[in-house]
Amino acid sequence: MTNVSIAPLQESDLAVVLELNNEAVPATSWLDLAELRDLFAMTSYALGVRTTGREEVVGFCLNLDPGAEYQSLNYRWFCDRYDSFTYLDRIVVHPDFRDRGIGAELYADLERRIAGQVPWLFCEVNVKPMNAASLRFHQRIGFAEVGQQDTEGGKKTVSLLAKRLG
Repeated sequence: MTNVSIAPLQESDLAVVLELNNEAVPATSWLDLAELRDLFAMTSYALGVRTTGREEVVGFCLNLDPGAEYQSLNYRWFCDRYDSFTYLDRIVVHPDFRDRGIGAELYADLERRIAGQVPWLFCEVNVKPMNAASLRFHQRIGFAEVGQQDTEGGKKTVSLLAKRLG
């Protein structure tokens, strides 16, 4: 694994986060800077990954707890069914740093931060268009499907995933 440090994102990181996010479409949803700032303001956990020798973040995750004004269909799906959780809205690792354990370390760090606070960690992964690598990764770290739904007028279908904590 690459030597990484994980810490809360700062407002000054958002330009790089926006670039990473938009380069990851369709695995994530495209955002403009105003939308990212709004989302960042709603997060309960916004974590950034840095590696030795690089100043800018090479990965990030954005998480929301219940009660946010976020209108994502996937977030709303979980809110309608569960009272206590953290929802991982998006996680991205720069392509040059993938397959080095950074995603798993980011999840592990998040789980340490939320330990004892909520019983569930939720996210979703595209099954249309298929993101098989992400599905395998999430299954490997303990997630299971609890539902599916179409988004973007049927252009996407997501597998809604849950991991029981504690």
